[in-house]
Amino acid sequence: MGYTTAPWASFGAALAAVAGALTGLLFVAVSVKGDALAASPSLRARATQTLVLFVTSVLAAVFLVAPQPAAALGAELLAVAVVSGGGLLILDRRAGHGSDQEVARYIERFSPNTITAVLVGVAGLTLLVKAGGGLYWLIPAAMASLVGGVLDAWLFLVKQPASSG
Repeated sequence: MGYTTAPWASFGAALAAVAGALTGLLFVAVSVKGDALAASPSLRARATQTLVLFVTSVLAAVFLVAPQPAAALGAELLAVAVVSGGGLLILDRRAGHGSDQEVARYIERFSPNTITAVLVGVAGLTLLVKAGGGLYWLIPAAMASLVGGVLDAWLFLVKQPASSG
């Protein structure tokens, strides 16, 4: 079942809905704490990483529900993994390490950025070779992306000092 796409359509639809809703949560957190994020390049990069986590799940879900051959889905998942993984690494460099910002340090330490991209890539690769689990790898990838993104958004919202103004 991990190598045929049809049984995964409802999972893809649910994942797209949840990831889309959580992306809205991130935009609320960013807009509420916009002054703090505007003042910190590190926090801006971490917020963008969180957006990439959610968009990774959205893209995987959209490709999953599209009627297409399994080989095309495998290639698309690999592409999503490469692009999101590369983007996350670039954003990580922009954010820097050992930042003075408490929130940025938490996110740097606990966000599942790399693991999400790797798991999506493993799903695509194992789907293409029809060995090793196939689409079942999307379950931990989605969990890492969504839980990590929610925690990041929560940190942006509650761990930032109130903006003065």
